[in-house]
Amino acid sequence: MENEKENKSKGSFLTRRRMLQASAIGGAAAFAAACGTGGSNSDSAAPATDSANTDGVNKIVWANWPYYMPIDEATGGFPDLEAFTAETGIEIDYQEVYNDNNEFYATSKPVLDKGQALAYDLVTPTDWMAQLWIKNGYVQEFDKANIPNAANLLASLANVSWDPDRKYSLPYLSGFAGIGWNKAKLKEAIGTDTLTTMDQFFDPKLKGQVLVLSELRDTIPLILGWQGADPTNFTAEEFQKAIDYLQSQVDNKHIVEFNGNDYAAKLEAGDVIAAIGWSGDLAQLGDEYGFDLPVTGGTIYVDNLVIPAGSTQKANVEKLLNYLYDPEVGASIAAGTGYISPVEGAAEVIAKTDPALAANEFVFPTPELLKRAFVTMPFTPEQQADFDAAWAKLIGN
Repeated sequence: MENEKENKSKGSFLTRRRMLQASAIGGAAAFAAACGTGGSNSDSAAPATDSANTDGVNKIVWANWPYYMPIDEATGGFPDLEAFTAETGIEIDYQEVYNDNNEFYATSKPVLDKGQALAYDLVTPTDWMAQLWIKNGYVQEFDKANIPNAANLLASLANVSWDPDRKYSLPYLSGFAGIGWNKAKLKEAIGTDTLTTMDQFFDPKLKGQVLVLSELRDTIPLILGWQGADPTNFTAEEFQKAIDYLQSQVDNKHIVEFNGNDYAAKLEAGDVIAAIGWSGDLAQLGDEYGFDLPVTGGTIYVDNLVIPAGSTQKANVEKLLNYLYDPEVGASIAAGTGYISPVEGAAEVIAKTDPALAANEFVFPTPELLKRAFVTMPFTPEQQADFDAAWAKLIGN
């Protein structure tokens, strides 16, 4: 088993690339239908209790983001998950249904508020959204005795203010939000195949050829930093200045639209030249695409694994989490996606098996890169309401 995992970790994350025109998300209608019914393993709604495989089913339904699991292009399967099933006999129904944190939460919240179970046994919200799930009682507490490999969590991620001691969440992957582009098309448009500044991103020659992420906490910091504000500590006035600028770029049709994870499909299809996007996604699209943090800074984020209230697969999910925190598996997933592993020891595995990947600063961030990476400041409830309203108006929701 160890050799199999080691061989997989050697593979470039470019092998994760696939055509996305058929929709990277797998269908919004399917997602809505899944969230709108009861438990993932029952035709009827289950109460939101802390249960473990009470229905006798050994199947985990995992809601995750696209580009977040290495794929075998020949079979369309997920080798790391298939290895887990071979080891344990536990099936995994892996669904790439995350497009935007708020979008997923808005569909899930009404179900959870009724005390019903989602169609998912494992979900993957970003830090700030994971905090909201925990605050609202939408998740189950881990039995850490079932996850001994949780001890491999990087010390820098072991304690967060919103989940001390990681009782309810474990990091899955981390990444950067910055600017991505099609190299050939960019050079044709502005004379260079490299984007390093937001001035270039908003160059009039790219009018009608750029997309922006619909995630407020990923897009706004790039604008704030460019405008001279501090994304880790900004005022309402500075936030509004950023909103106003983006509105002007919408009005003059420089920005085509705001997108969740489906921005990558439009970039790959050639619909646009550049986008505010995520590091691993762009890496997986291939060498003809570029990604960087602008000189004025981008964001760094963590996506987390949590078990929704009402899932009957808690014990099985904990077995999966323990598997994911094996350094060999963590290395395989990082190598296959181009994102940052939270697993202690994964870096050493990759350094031995794929030195070129070990030198990739977006998988193994350098101190110099981290100086340009912000974690967006936390919002008070009042700020949250005001900022969300302004953002929703901007992006047309």
